[in-house]
Amino acid sequence: MAVLQKETEKAPATVRKKRIIWKKQLVHLFLLPALVLFIWFQVYPILSAFLNSFYSFQGMRRGEFVGLENFVRLFTESPFKETFTRAFGHNVIFFIGTVIFKMIAAFLLALLINSKIRGKEFFKTVIFLPKLLSVIVVGFLFSLILNPTYGALNTVLRFIGLEEWARPWLGSPDTALYTIILVNSWYGLGFAMLIFLAGLQAIPQEIYDAAKMDGASGLTMLLKITVPLAMPSIMVMTILTFIGAFETFELIFAMQGSQAGPYFSTDVLATYFYRLAFGSVDGGESIGLGSALAVVLFLMISSATAVLLFFFKRKEFEQ
Repeated sequence: MAVLQKETEKAPATVRKKRIIWKKQLVHLFLLPALVLFIWFQVYPILSAFLNSFYSFQGMRRGEFVGLENFVRLFTESPFKETFTRAFGHNVIFFIGTVIFKMIAAFLLALLINSKIRGKEFFKTVIFLPKLLSVIVVGFLFSLILNPTYGALNTVLRFIGLEEWARPWLGSPDTALYTIILVNSWYGLGFAMLIFLAGLQAIPQEIYDAAKMDGASGLTMLLKITVPLAMPSIMVMTILTFIGAFETFELIFAMQGSQAGPYFSTDVLATYFYRLAFGSVDGGESIGLGSALAVVLFLMISSATAVLLFFFKRKEFEQ
């Protein structure tokens, strides 16, 4: 060590400086594995979908260049245009339903836990626990719970004398989509609650104290102080909910399969893409058409997210 120290001291200052810079740059190499995985599993599929959307396919083989033909067929040719419209409508319902059932409930729970109640750490942990489960596991478990013959929900309803309420929750076109929305809301409730709770805890207590001195009531403080100052967390959760609603696939696939039954009543754009790209009785067997739908979905989510960000930032600036 003494010899090495002497050699280092004898080295010119420029050489030592280069060594220090080289060691600092070496740290960036640790990012390389994550960067490679990100490019391979995120960037490459997106670019590949953009490219494939302009070609025809023979099975898995890319055919000739067709330009915008896949997009034209998707929006003008039957049954593609009808299926797209139906699936898009289900995505919109999924988003609105998730906002109503998940975000409002999560915000109220965050208000409750942020108040001075006993055992709030326990309740916070319990509410967040479902998020630790896999979406496929949640879908499989609720498929068993909602089974019309031996499912726990209908069994309990019959036991307590509410037999008229028992029904095939996932087997009826009238209830299947809303049932999955409720399951999805239950699954994501804990995460949304933590986002809102972080926003509420960032509000200084002095603002509430000053409002109380001015005679403000609880409802007035909620509408005039809490909600406006918690708007950044509401903005983040709204955007995440929108993206999740238009990307939803795993839960529907686990509970209803790729056909999104019954009678496509739970079909969304992601399940429609799956059938288009990998073949079905409804969509054909075209990777080109599926890639065109994926591009449309990507552009829809990107543009809508940008609009939501602009809207919320504008509201935040006005306040």
